Amino acid sequence: MEERFPMIPCLAPALARLRGGARRLALALAVPVALAGCASTVAVNAPDSPAANAPASVPASSARGGPAVRLPGNVPLSDLAVAPMDAPTVTSLAAPADLWERIRRGLALPDLNDELVRQHEQWYLSRPDYIQRMTERSSRYLFHIVEEIEARGLPMELALLPFIESAFNPQAVSSARAAGMWQFMPATGASFDLKQNAFRDDRRDVLASTRAALDYLEQLYARFGDWHLALAAYNWGQGNVSRAITRNQRAGLPTGYGDLIMPAETRHYVPKLQAVKNIVANPARYSATLPDIGNHPFFDTVAIERDMDVAVIARLAEVEEADVRALNPSLKQPVVMAAGTPQVLLPWDNAVIFQRKLQAYSGPLASWTAWVVPSTMTVAQAAERVGMSEAELRKANAIPPRMRLRAGSSLIVPRNGKLDRDVPAHVADNGTLSLQPEVTTRRVVVKARKGENVARLARRYGLSAASVAEWNHLSVGSSLKTGQRVTLHLPPQRAKATTTARSTKAVKPRASATRSAAAKKPTAKKSATAAKSSSSKSRTASSGSSKTARQ
Repeated sequence: MEERFPMIPCLAPALARLRGGARRLALALAVPVALAGCASTVAVNAPDSPAANAPASVPASSARGGPAVRLPGNVPLSDLAVAPMDAPTVTSLAAPADLWERIRRGLALPDLNDELVRQHEQWYLSRPDYIQRMTERSSRYLFHIVEEIEARGLPMELALLPFIESAFNPQAVSSARAAGMWQFMPATGASFDLKQNAFRDDRRDVLASTRAALDYLEQLYARFGDWHLALAAYNWGQGNVSRAITRNQRAGLPTGYGDLIMPAETRHYVPKLQAVKNIVANPARYSATLPDIGNHPFFDTVAIERDMDVAVIARLAEVEEADVRALNPSLKQPVVMAAGTPQVLLPWDNAVIFQRKLQAYSGPLASWTAWVVPSTMTVAQAAERVGMSEAELRKANAIPPRMRLRAGSSLIVPRNGKLDRDVPAHVADNGTLSLQPEVTTRRVVVKARKGENVARLARRYGLSAASVAEWNHLSVGSSLKTGQRVTLHLPPQRAKATTTARSTKAVKPRASATRSAAAKKPTAKKSATAAKSSSSKSRTASSGSSKTARQ
């Protein structure tokens, strides 16, 4: 039975002449080489090519690389075509020379090209000192923002947004009370877990606010499906943008960023970002100069396990206190509370110095702590409690004049023998300063009624039982004897009313006596009148007698 070798047609004739074991050995040795040679030399004709229609008996000639198939001489050759040489863009594997180049590589939003963009380009270019200040300020924070944006796969234009919002000033506060680099409103910040209390404002925190801003922008993009609309919503509010889109839809109008009716600030918002993008993308074209910002971290995070004064942190890190606050702008007080702020940012090299020196440091870490006001009181009373002057307590806690401290307020106070513990988490995270207007009071002494105690008497005059007890050196539950004199401090009008009421009760008997005396007065007056009339008659009679005598 004749064997066939369909897989290796170029060796089939030779192998057919061998028998038995020789054939199997030759096959095993020759197949790998033969397959390589056949694959590299056999030409496969396309179905519609001239060679496909050529006669099957085309002679083959041996070549150096093995047998080859030649086209018949009567088949004309086609002209060579010139293929375009435009290669697709290839991402460079080289690291960006600086952070600006890294930003340029990630720019991805569609460009706006209108008169508003030109207008804002001219505004920035006419203020080179302003560009210099805000870009130098950005050098502390920009690397971290770029890292976060790349990790999320977002367009790099978002890294330029703080230029528009705050000129990269983390202490910026708008007239509408938006704060920080990313300009979060209080309610929006709270919805993204940015704590705002008496000790810190996370809307200014570099790490927390950047995380919240990118979360918010991603949420807006998911809602609107368009980055320009998402940016408009970041500035104007997502509810306003949604309503503007609905109005256009009902009117049969387009709903793109340029088609909506919006406030002037929002209308200029994206063109302003586009202008900054254009300058960053090609500063030479605009004759602009950007400061060098290295493509490396500016700061590092260090863990804080105990409360520490900002001054102590600066001293151990060998930096100025202003530099510590520039990287930790959320801090409002002179102490970092570890329970609420477990890490701080320091310049990259100084973070290493800080950690090394902290291990060898044996001095006090904090000279400040927090004290919660137990009851509503004046600033002077609170200052006496914590061993400070009133002026010092007001300054340390930014307490305005003519204000009282409500119960539950959290104050920053010096550590002493009684107040020397680290601040607990519930105070560090939720401490508030609650104030009420300070009303001038008058001292009034009242008498207790039968069966009254301190709490009932205080309720009768609309006062705090604790305050009444404190004024009289009693306990809140102390019973009072009938008629016992109790000292109160009442607002002037209420004090006057209380005094008047007490005086009225005291003079009631005198008023009755006065009325009795007044009732008797007409009788006396009548007697006097009668006596006067009698005297007059006597004088008349006497006068008449005299006249008669003279006549």
